Amino acid sequence: MTRQRVLVTGGSGFIAGHCILQLLDRGYSVRTTVRSLTGEAAVRAVLADAGMADGDLSFVAADLMTDEGWADAVEGVDFVLHVASPVRLGPVDDENEVIAPAREGTLRVLRAARDASVRRVVLTSAFHAVGFGHPPSDHTFTEEDWSVLDGPGMDAYGRAKTLAERAAWDFAADGPMELVTLLPVAVMGPIMGADVSGANHIVQRLLDGEPAAPPGMWIPIVDVRDVASAHVLAMTEPAAAGRRFLLSSGPALTVRQIAAVLSAHLADSVPGLATLFPPGEDDSGPAKKVSSERARSVLRWRPRDAEEAIRAGADSMIKPSPYSVAD
Repeated sequence: MTRQRVLVTGGSGFIAGHCILQLLDRGYSVRTTVRSLTGEAAVRAVLADAGMADGDLSFVAADLMTDEGWADAVEGVDFVLHVASPVRLGPVDDENEVIAPAREGTLRVLRAARDASVRRVVLTSAFHAVGFGHPPSDHTFTEEDWSVLDGPGMDAYGRAKTLAERAAWDFAADGPMELVTLLPVAVMGPIMGADVSGANHIVQRLLDGEPAAPPGMWIPIVDVRDVASAHVLAMTEPAAAGRRFLLSSGPALTVRQIAAVLSAHLADSVPGLATLFPPGEDDSGPAKKVSSERARSVLRWRPRDAEEAIRAGADSMIKPSPYSVAD
């Protein structure tokens, strides 16, 4: 029996790498994109260092801002996991440098997938497309919510994620290709190679003895391994078609609580964590509440707790791989 082939865009990325590991472990044939094939060897080395199973893994050069390479990338593919997207948090000089690759790149991948008769595309969106730009409240965010483009606290990355996902749903409305979108909160967990990605930057700064953010700032967390497993589940679950899925391990933690988890786990090797934040009142407003009930019920998704993601991310940074996947 011929193995099903999956395209994972942005193979040098944090979430994409974990998707590749899990797909190969499950026996899928995997193809992934990199901006240049000169990066293939480094990506393979990082994946091998992370425990990649033997299997069929191939690479295609493709960039989100050009059409070149995408027809080859999707040829003979059953499913696409579109994970690649620029990540630039906070203010930027030109928001279009973030928005254009996200929105236009998403449409470029969707068009190529449709033309190749791909069965389903799973798009990595983000909580930034759901829970940003809203005033503080006790509201529990679900998949029915959308971020407010010009609301308080919104930035270019949030606008890019929101606009890209909305464009994807508009495109998918014409059918017949199925679309699923996944919306993870702050992603932590084991890094690959020497590059620190996602919300692991918070852990990295705490390990370096720097306050990563105000101690009372709330961070909803999900483990990267669980984000990857949700992609694999969403790829084949019939009931997932045409739906959004929020991904969160549970209640948010404050930066002070994250530091406490690290201190308890690494007291011998990083003793300064215990005194990083002196006792005091935390006043950063209410935590954003997120429901991942749909993922748990429809996908039968069972995430790790936030503390495990924090510990695993820290462990992977203390003894990082010598390889870098930056291309």
